[in-house]
Amino acid sequence: MLLIIAEKPSAAKRIAQALSEDKVRVEKKRGVTIYHIIVNGEEAIVIPAAGHLYGLGEIDKSFDYPVFNITWKPLYMIDKKASHVKKFLDVLKEYSPKIDRVVVACDYDIEGELIGKNIVTLALNRSDAERMKFSTLTPYELKKSFKERMPSLDWPQARAGEARHMLDWLYGINLSRALMHSSKKSGQYKVLSIGRVQGPALKIIVDREKEIEEFKPEKYWELIARLEKNGEEIIAIHEKERFKDKIEVKKAKKNSEGEARVNEIRKAKKKIAPPPAFDLTSLQTEAYRLYKYSPAKTLSIAQKLYLAGLISYPRTSSQKLPKSIGYEKILKALSKKYREAERLIGRNPIQGKKTDPAHPAIYPTGIEPKKLSREEERIYDLISRRFLAAFSDPAERMSIEARIIVGKERYIAKGIITLTPGWMKIYPANMKESTLPDLEKGDKLGVRAIEILEKETQPPKRYTQAGLVKELEKRNLGTKATRAAIVQTLYDRGYIKDDPIKPTILGKRVVEILEKHSGQILDEALTRHFEEEMEQIRQNKKRVEEVVTEAKEVLKDILRQFKEKESIIGRELVNAHREEEKHSRVLGACPICKKGELVIKYSRKNKQRFIACTNYPECSFTCPLPQKGRITPLKKKCQYCGFPLIRIGTGRNAREYCVNPNCPGKENMKGLKEEILKENGQIYIKDRKCPRCGGKLLVKKGMYGSFIACENWPRCKYTENINGIVNKKQGKKHL
Repeated sequence: MLLIIAEKPSAAKRIAQALSEDKVRVEKKRGVTIYHIIVNGEEAIVIPAAGHLYGLGEIDKSFDYPVFNITWKPLYMIDKKASHVKKFLDVLKEYSPKIDRVVVACDYDIEGELIGKNIVTLALNRSDAERMKFSTLTPYELKKSFKERMPSLDWPQARAGEARHMLDWLYGINLSRALMHSSKKSGQYKVLSIGRVQGPALKIIVDREKEIEEFKPEKYWELIARLEKNGEEIIAIHEKERFKDKIEVKKAKKNSEGEARVNEIRKAKKKIAPPPAFDLTSLQTEAYRLYKYSPAKTLSIAQKLYLAGLISYPRTSSQKLPKSIGYEKILKALSKKYREAERLIGRNPIQGKKTDPAHPAIYPTGIEPKKLSREEERIYDLISRRFLAAFSDPAERMSIEARIIVGKERYIAKGIITLTPGWMKIYPANMKESTLPDLEKGDKLGVRAIEILEKETQPPKRYTQAGLVKELEKRNLGTKATRAAIVQTLYDRGYIKDDPIKPTILGKRVVEILEKHSGQILDEALTRHFEEEMEQIRQNKKRVEEVVTEAKEVLKDILRQFKEKESIIGRELVNAHREEEKHSRVLGACPICKKGELVIKYSRKNKQRFIACTNYPECSFTCPLPQKGRITPLKKKCQYCGFPLIRIGTGRNAREYCVNPNCPGKENMKGLKEEILKENGQIYIKDRKCPRCGGKLLVKKGMYGSFIACENWPRCKYTENINGIVNKKQGKKHL
């Protein structure tokens, strides 16, 4: 019997349905869905994994460092949260004696290869397996992939995956333990972590923050002329653009007294080539620009679309679309949703510079999507439009530069317009338009005003999440599949906050301490070196053993130096933690006594968190807090009462909350646009019904103030706030 291993349960179902020559028989064992099929006249079963089933762990459990004796273990033996993995391994081992041949059909990348290799060698106790290679989960490509399957695993790719996991584990565990041991030695055990790529990524953020803090703004002046022709205003800027001397700009303004006339008109046409299809980083960047989706969220959505067969594999660094994907077939399918697609049939797409040996650029498969969420629809539409744009005509833009003499001074007015939109008609381009009235050489213009604008040079901008992922790619740190997770880990560790990203006090101190005492931990050149080494393993130019041995030697040297300064590092880390905790607990000035600060406190007796004033006992103000959800001080005041605001929770479920229990804003119903009706002690919205179930809508009071909800709660969970904003999961805005 033939065994086909899929990476995820949803992929297993698609593979079984695509390959089976007869009806698929579904069997459930231990909660795992198994698919029995007939393929090429042979009986086969498709069994899914659940991502990685094995992970690295210590041979002899210890909490000391350094530790180098590691081995592959079932993931449930390493991580309690991975208990679900056991049932998948048990099912695979149970079927192992009945299997004649094995085909690995996991995603064709480093991680997918490693998942398949570990199942084959560790769970099934075999030396090799056949390999399917595909970029979409469409029936056509899966059948083609099975027919043209490779006779062996892609061993160089699997070994590159092994090496990456080993290096990440060795660096992550040893460095994190070193940090925690040092803090324990100082009398306070703190959970800290740092990683092979986390460290350099954090340093990039902290270095940018230092640039911003050390930036000294310089004053400069701009001189602008507000002109007109036939009532249309023209803004012209002095040709010098920036004046560093105030006396000089004043002199130029005085010299601008007199008439204004057009001295020269310069026009230039430029063709803007269409953008290539997405690689993962460019998709994450554009999804952030348009929808403010984090890179991790974009990848998660794209992965769902891939598993649904709607797009190709998203973890790619390629911007190229090979002919083998079937341009005409996809364009014809997309023409049902996008009218522009039909006229693109027969064309070839523009190809980007970036390549990936495993997968093409991200493209829609042409399968018609059904029941997508709003977020999934947005990402699918973005990928589809970008794909169509790659086949479209260049856009043509014309820039116009009018050189104008005002008095004795020279000014420049600029405009840019789109002559033919080309690809911009289908894709949401970030192109600004700036029009000028029809001007000809010699035209006299009216002068409305000559103005001096005082400005300051600006510091460099902080990285957004998408910007940081792009920067990590530029510096060759991490991989296309891991960069978003690295950024998220820095948030989870409390090293960074907000977006654009700011380092927390703890994040800044960790970098400062490590720079002073153990700079190699943050050395991006060293991290990049090992990234290049692992790529050489994938290209079969280096062996795992020599790269891992080199990494161990470097790590031993880092840890030896660290141990020599363990006590000093520990004291500084503990102080950094205290500084961060103090900062994170302070909400702002106390509006009652005006002397103290409101801080978050925790009662060991009642096991409750609450807010109190530091000016106790002179100020005895206290107020309760919600006992669940992460609390983030917002460092801003409530518009109704002036008390500090905090954020409760994370992600889209987070809410702003005024700490004042008697805040008038919590009872404010100015936003309610309908008339209200009181019946049996309940406040109802007159002449409105719940759009989901038809029940009455009533006004309720909660921790965050008044809101509108359906009377049939909890059976119907429709809610909206008094300003008419509907809960994102419920439906559209109605007020």
